[in-house]
Amino acid sequence: MEYSTLEAWQGESENGIIYKMGSLYNRFEQISDPRKPQGKRYRLIDLLVLIFLAKLSGQDKPLEIADWAKNHADELMKILKLKRNWMPHHNTYRRVFQDVISEAEFKAMMESYHQQEESGEVLGMDGKALRGTRIPGQERSDYVLSIYDGQNQRVLAQETIEEKENEIVAAPKVLERVKLAGKIVTADAMHTQRAISAYIVEQNGDYLWPVKENQERLYQDIHHLFAPDQPKPGFGKLQTDFQCAEKVNCGHGRIEKRLIRTSSMLNEYLDWPGVEQVYYLERQFIWMRQGQAYKTSQEVEVGITSLSRTKAPPERVLALRRQHWQIETGLHYRRDVTFHEDATRTTIDQSGSILSMVHNLVIALIKKAGFKNSAQGRRWFAGHIQEAFNLLIT
Repeated sequence: MEYSTLEAWQGESENGIIYKMGSLYNRFEQISDPRKPQGKRYRLIDLLVLIFLAKLSGQDKPLEIADWAKNHADELMKILKLKRNWMPHHNTYRRVFQDVISEAEFKAMMESYHQQEESGEVLGMDGKALRGTRIPGQERSDYVLSIYDGQNQRVLAQETIEEKENEIVAAPKVLERVKLAGKIVTADAMHTQRAISAYIVEQNGDYLWPVKENQERLYQDIHHLFAPDQPKPGFGKLQTDFQCAEKVNCGHGRIEKRLIRTSSMLNEYLDWPGVEQVYYLERQFIWMRQGQAYKTSQEVEVGITSLSRTKAPPERVLALRRQHWQIETGLHYRRDVTFHEDATRTTIDQSGSILSMVHNLVIALIKKAGFKNSAQGRRWFAGHIQEAFNLLIT
């Protein structure tokens, strides 16, 4: 009779690595490998682990990943329990991205991994061009639309936008793969659409959209509501239900003042799915130099939300609108600046989309490890490879 010392929540790989069920390592094992056994020198799971360990340690391009692995060959052989310390050529890593991994399978794996735990309340939806995929002479790069949980820095779903499509077409596809009940979806004005709004409300979620001229009637109605009151002689001022909140932020050499007014007076008039409030947001920017203001600017934004005034007083609407930008600073900026995504050429087949998903996963792992700054986390893992591997197996 054979006995196992493994717990019910543990698994063991072919070469004796103990991992937690549901971990990334466990999910890597389930990814299909289309390569024929003849001539295959490296298992797919070992290649994926090497890619992720290199990414966690600050290496980005395939050549950098290959050099890093060779420089740490002996340590990696012990961690991964390999028979030899031979490390793959950089073209091997390129082939993993280009024609070994299935984009659909890898996307399903990423979404399942990120959604196995409860997400934060606010989900940002935004698109990003993968500039590293652009071939000279082509009009556009590959493009993806993501649903981002800013609280946990996880991409819950990502959809590749086909060449003749746009974000509006892709939005329903990506939203239907995310649990929306009790969540607040934010996006830019492109997604201020009736169908998307109705779907979110039907799923017991809420939305918060800015409104621009792409919804001309709605845009004008909100502006007219908040226009300065100029009563005719003999008549009093119009009675309104406006609520206000103001916030001042200082940093990066400027002062930002934000004043928001909200109203529910248009709810029945607008005939918009689930509408509970509209808002009028004024932003003023003052750039400072040696204690003196040298430049100012001002902008106005109007918007709409399904959040009631009880759930979202003006202070919260103001905070939620600002929170949307986490998808820019916490995801897109990190992928471009910290991971050099746009500077990494990925022009063959699905390689650009898969690389973006690798970065999504690595950013979430660094957050899981307790680092607020991804660059700082990568510098730390560069000297602690075993700890980086522990993130993959737990």
